[in-house]
Amino acid sequence: MNKSEEIHTNSSLKPFLLGLSISLLVIISFLFGAMADRVFVIKPLDYLLKRTSQATSDFQPSEKNNSLLGEFINSGESLSVADVAEVASESVVTVSIKTQQRIIDPFSSFGPFGFNFGQESIQEIERDIGSGFVVDEEGLVVTNRHVVSDASATYKVIDKNDQEYEVVDIYRDPLNDLAILKIENANLPSLALGDSDSLRVGEGVIAIGTALGEFRHTVTTGVISGLGRGITAGNGFSEFESLENVIQTDAAINPGNSGGPLINMSGEVIGVNVAVSAAAENVGFALPINVVKASIENFNNTGQFDRPFLGVSYMMISKEAAMFNEVPQGGYIQTVVEGSAADEAGLKPGDIIVDVDGKSLKDESLASIINSKQIGDRVKITFWREDEKREVTVVLKSAQ
Repeated sequence: MNKSEEIHTNSSLKPFLLGLSISLLVIISFLFGAMADRVFVIKPLDYLLKRTSQATSDFQPSEKNNSLLGEFINSGESLSVADVAEVASESVVTVSIKTQQRIIDPFSSFGPFGFNFGQESIQEIERDIGSGFVVDEEGLVVTNRHVVSDASATYKVIDKNDQEYEVVDIYRDPLNDLAILKIENANLPSLALGDSDSLRVGEGVIAIGTALGEFRHTVTTGVISGLGRGITAGNGFSEFESLENVIQTDAAINPGNSGGPLINMSGEVIGVNVAVSAAAENVGFALPINVVKASIENFNNTGQFDRPFLGVSYMMISKEAAMFNEVPQGGYIQTVVEGSAADEAGLKPGDIIVDVDGKSLKDESLASIINSKQIGDRVKITFWREDEKREVTVVLKSAQ
């Protein structure tokens, strides 16, 4: 074999040897990977490519979810509803009331003619009445206003481990069924707050709370059934309140669940459970969390539980009702709080608020517009009275 033939042979062998080497490497890698997976339960590709299961990808939190639940989700483990509920429950509390109640003893005394007049006594009672959840590790707890409506009572919250915390301050929102509690000696993880404006019908949700005021940390699941609902909530007796833009869900919400969190599948709170329909099953409602975020931001900025208050209760007139009655679409004022900003500006029951600072109530709710203002702001209100539009400037006062 001459030199040129030898060079040609070597050139032909190089691609063959290279291909043979790559083939052997692939075969060895395959065999090693299979052995590691079956014998040693090691998954090399999972470490190299950092794969995540579909279950984990369904529970990706947003960047702002730096809570304990967020850290748990970020661990990369496969999560279930049970996983999310277990960790979120560390931030959910039971609200308990302590108050004095008159008790009539029917066997205590009898009148001269044998009639039983009874004898009254005052006893101190303590019982679970609602739910709440921690939004700030220094001691801010969100619940419903109707849960803590008795100003003469004292309240405390109880965590998952039955640790009790005294409530030292309460902010009751006059516009929404919302309250923020300040507790002392707080040592509880907070829940991350999501964005209720980005919700979609059909999303999965989890509700946690003290069902029926008896069964603490009850967990129910469902989906978002509707958005932007308007309801009239009541206590079954004489107190009623109109709530706008609430979230509808089929997750079971019972009395006692009020004030508890409605959590999405990313572990973020997107609503505050507030009411259940007495006329149907699997129809519950929650306040959008963005309303709560505005109140918390105001507290963090001002150091007090306060925000602007117009001072009216109202019901929205639908487009159809407006056309039928030949009035503009807007907020029909039912009552005006004495001494409030609305009262001082001359607004009266029967007036229809059409827009505030040029923002039509067809597009935005009155509550959301007022919430965006500050105490002392001057706002121009256009309203309908006696078949004509009028304008008035209102100076917003403190909600307290």
